Formats: sequence, structure tokens, C-alpha cells
Amino acid sequence: MTKQIDPLKLAGAKPKGKRPFFLENPDVERVLAVTMAVAQELAVMRERLDTVERLLESKGISQKDIDNFTPSKPEAEARGAWTQEYLARIFRIYQQDIEGLNKPNEPTSEDVGNELAAHD
Repeated sequence: MTKQIDPLKLAGAKPKGKRPFFLENPDVERVLAVTMAVAQELAVMRERLDTVERLLESKGISQKDIDNFTPSKPEAEARGAWTQEYLARIFRIYQQDIEGLNKPNEPTSEDVGNELAAHD
């Protein structure tokens, strides 16, 4: 008899050992982990949607067609480019923080807003 695998139970299984934290605040790291999980799911959904759209153009569609679809090299490259752009949008705040390190005296948008409000 073959043992049944419960994918929901496996998805939530904790790895052995203590979770390593790399950021100063573990709560922030947890939020980041959740955000990245959502980002990953959205990326998978986007690929599936791309598959549906391409198949709809050429023929009727079934779940099997979606599951068995393999993108051509140009299609895979287009998907890869979209993924890079998507990740760049997600990590934009980090990129901006890094860029801000090179301009330590640059005012924040809040500073500019307060200055403009003071001149009214």
C-alpha cells in the first residue's frame, strides 16, 4: 500500500533547526518572507495566464493543455524579461535606499512637503 502525501501539510512543514534571521527585526523579516511568497505565487499565476492567452489564440483550451505547455525559446525569454521587470518593481524600495546612500544630505519627500507647506 502506498502512503498518501498531503501537500498542504508538507507546504507548511517547518525545516529542522532554528530559523536564521538576517535582518535586525525578525518581524520585518517575516513580513518580507510573506511578501516574497506572494510575489512567487503571482509570478506563477502570470506564467499560467500567459499560457492561457497564447493557447486561446491558436485553439480551444483545456487544463491538460495548460499543464503540458512548454514555451518556445522566444516565449521563455519574454517571460524571463517580464519576471526581471516584475522583481525590479517589487524591490524598488531597496534600490532607492541603496541609491540614497550615495546622497546622504538629500531631503526626503516629507522634508520637501513640510517646506512647501511652510511657504503657504
